[in-house]
Parts: sequence; structure tokens; C-alpha cells
Amino acid sequence: QVQLVESGGGLVQPGGSLRLSCAASGRFFSINAMGWYHQAPGKQRELVAVMSSGGRANYADSVKGRFTISRDNAKNTVYLQMNDLKPEDTAVYYCNAEGSYYSGGALHISNSWGQGTQVTVSS
Repeated sequence: QVQLVESGGGLVQPGGSLRLSCAASGRFFSINAMGWYHQAPGKQRELVAVMSSGGRANYADSVKGRFTISRDNAKNTVYLQMNDLKPEDTAVYYCNAEGSYYSGGALHISNSWGQGTQVTVSS
């Protein structure tokens, strides 16, 4: 079973910065994409940033130029550096990973989710 453990959320002032971390642990063959999603109350969960194992990144338009995703593949950890935070960034942020897992003599693709961490941008 793969577990994703997040850290780094909290309260920050507008214009401030925050760095989220997500570490994967457990039994898996490999991890391909890792990314971050967020969900505000009453809204659908949406992609913030995602990075392939090869280092290619994609961002939501709303965070381009402000957020940076990075990975340490040796540690199976993904980070989200959030700069120039705005009140509209307030949401629960979830780590997600697409991995290959061994089961019944074959590899299977599945998604894992972190527990979510609250980011609140307010004065």
C-alpha cells in the first residue's frame, strides 16, 4: 500500500510564500507523475501542477509564474513552492501520485492521494 504524507500547509499573509512537501512510502514498482491539486469549499478539485518522472511540468494558468513544482525522485518526494500567495489560493491542497504496482504477477496503474493540507491566505 502506498502512502502519501503531506506537510507545509498553514496560514500565510497575502504576498507571502509557502512550501508544501509530499513524501511517498510503501510498496510500489515505480512512480510516474506526481502533482498537486486543490479544492476550495463548494468547488471541484482541480489540478495545480504536475510533474513527470522525467521533470516535465504543467501548471494551471492561475498559478503560472507564482508556483513551482519540483521532485526528488531518490526520496520519492514532490514539492510545491508557492510564492506571491493570494487569498484566492486558499484551499485544501492534495498530493497525488500515479504509480505502477505489482499485484497478482502483473503491474497495475493506480492513483494515490494524500490526506490534504489546508492553505489559508489571509491577513
